[in-house]
Amino acid sequence: MVYDWLRPGTPYGFTYPPFAGLVMAPMAVLPFGAVVVIAVIATLLTTALLTWWFAGPLIKRMGWPVWYAFGIACCLAVIFEPVRETITFGQVNTLLLTLVAGDMLLGVARGRRWAGVGIGLATAVKLTPGVFILYLLVTKRWRASAVATGTAAAATLVGGAVFPDESREFWTSALWDTNRVGVLSFLSNQSERGFLARLPIDRVESKVWLACVLVTLAFWVYRVRKEPADVLGGLALTGVVGCLVSPVTWIHHCVWLIPALVRCVDAGLSGRDRRPLYLAGAAFVLMTSHLAWLWEKAPRPPLYVLGGNLYVYFSLALLAWTPMGAPRPLTRPDTDTGGDVSGLSAAPGRVSSVNEP
Repeated sequence: MVYDWLRPGTPYGFTYPPFAGLVMAPMAVLPFGAVVVIAVIATLLTTALLTWWFAGPLIKRMGWPVWYAFGIACCLAVIFEPVRETITFGQVNTLLLTLVAGDMLLGVARGRRWAGVGIGLATAVKLTPGVFILYLLVTKRWRASAVATGTAAAATLVGGAVFPDESREFWTSALWDTNRVGVLSFLSNQSERGFLARLPIDRVESKVWLACVLVTLAFWVYRVRKEPADVLGGLALTGVVGCLVSPVTWIHHCVWLIPALVRCVDAGLSGRDRRPLYLAGAAFVLMTSHLAWLWEKAPRPPLYVLGGNLYVYFSLALLAWTPMGAPRPLTRPDTDTGGDVSGLSAAPGRVSSVNEP
C-alpha cells in the first residue's frame, strides 16, 4: 500500500489522495530519469503558459516587444524560489495552478457550462485547491461550484473504486497524521500555522491559529465579494488565502502567490499608484533571494521572527493590498488587448459578465 511507504530515515510518506496516485501511476513503469525529465519539462511549460495568461495582456497593452518581454517574464517566473523548489522537489504545484487558472480565466470568467471542472480535478489531486470551490460559493457562482464539487467527488470515487484499501487508509488515518507531512514549525512552512508554531505559545497555538484563520477568511470574503466580477483578482486573492490558512504551506507551494504578484505589477505599471508595484517588487526580490533560509539552523530571535516568516508577511500584505477591480487608464489606447484570457479590458474591474456565453 502506497501509504505504508515512508522515506528511509524519516516519517514522511505519500500525502495526496488516492486519485492522485491513480494519475501518477504511469510514473511507476517509467525509468526514474525519464520521470525527472518529464516533470521538469511539465513544470517549465506550465510556468510559461501561466506567465502568458497573467502577464501577456500587460505586455501587449504596454506595447513592449512581445516575445522579448515574454521571455524576460518567463525567466523571472522560473527563478522565483517557489518555482525553483517545485522543480527541485518534483512537485505538481504549477500543474495544479494551471488547472485552476485555466478553469477560472477560460471557464468561470466567461460563464462556460464546464466551468469548475479544472478546480474539481485539482481538488481531487490535492485537497488545498478546494478553497477555490469556496470562492465560487462566496461569489454566488452556483453552477460552477456544483460542477467543481461534483467533479472532485466523482474523481475521488474513481480513486476509491480503483484503490479501495488505500482510500480507506487515507481518509481514516493518513490524512490526519501530520507527521507524514513534516514538523509544523519547520521554517519552510510559511503558513499562519507555521508562523505560530515557531512562537513560544504551544499551549494556545491551535486556538490562536483557528482565530487567525477565521479572521483571514472573513477579510478575504469581504474583498472578493466587493468585486465578484473580477475573476483574475479573485484568483489572486484566493491563491494567497489558500497559502495562509493551510496548516502546511511549504515554500514551493507559494507558486499560488504568482497571480497576486503579477496583478500588483500590472496595476502599478498601468496606473498612477505605484505602491502595488513596489510591494510586488519587494516580495519577488526577497522571496527569490533565499534570505528566509538564513534562520533555518541557527534561529536568532527577534530577527528570526522577522526573517524566518517573510512569505507569511508578504502573503498578508498581498491579501490586504492586491488591487481588485480598480479602474486604470490604458497606456496606449490603440493597443490590441487580444489574448486577454482573464476577460479584462482596460481595467481589472472591467470584466466580462460572468454569464457571457
